[in-house]
Amino acid sequence: MTGGLGAAATAILLYHFANPRFLTLRYAEGDLLQIAVFLAVGIVAARLAEDTRRVRRLAMTDDLTGLHNLRSFELELNRIVREALVRRQPVALMVLDVDRLKVLNDEHGHLAGAEAVRTVGRLIAECMPPAAIACRYGGDEFVIALPNFSASTASVLADTLRGAVHADAPELAGQPFPQGTLSISIGLVVREFNDRLIDMSRQSTDELGEALFRAADEALYVAKRAGRNRVHASGGASGPRRAPSQFSAS
Repeated sequence: MTGGLGAAATAILLYHFANPRFLTLRYAEGDLLQIAVFLAVGIVAARLAEDTRRVRRLAMTDDLTGLHNLRSFELELNRIVREALVRRQPVALMVLDVDRLKVLNDEHGHLAGAEAVRTVGRLIAECMPPAAIACRYGGDEFVIALPNFSASTASVLADTLRGAVHADAPELAGQPFPQGTLSISIGLVVREFNDRLIDMSRQSTDELGEALFRAADEALYVAKRAGRNRVHASGGASGPRRAPSQFSAS
């Protein structure tokens, strides 16, 4: 809105300079109409620009959690990996999901389950640093990319998020639940894009991102098999599971 009104004000100012008699504040009916047209065009242009920005945000946002959607995340992950290759910096990737969500759905209804997922999305937004790119890619499954984060720092962040979810006392479907109702399992992988891995630059950023996701996804399943509500860090970037372009709810 500010840009459109600013353009309108500039046009009105130039209109005055082009007509020195306006400095005496004497306006004919046609002059007032011209000024009104400038203002109207500025307001319409501002609203169109704002609508365009809103549509773009909606197209890149998950409607349940407000995090990135899959398409947006894939673009951001490609950018992060590309910059990591150029700068020789590490990239951390977390894959996580909500523990025993099916039990919650069966006992309290799918609205409670949806609000549980929304709660986890909110806590991700609150706990993750501004540089993080977080996405809900399935029903209760999330992925978070952390550019230029070491293994130790990423591990601390992952456990902070895990603890925040478990400590939360959510309200689900209008019913209060105690702390410990929700928990998440997290798979974490950190890839160092340094000189020792320079040959990896021959792969596309898509392939490198897929390898990161496979490793973090495998680590998630290790965490779940180990009892849930925990973080498991993987040392590798390979594995048999899904790639980012194949995200789906489990």
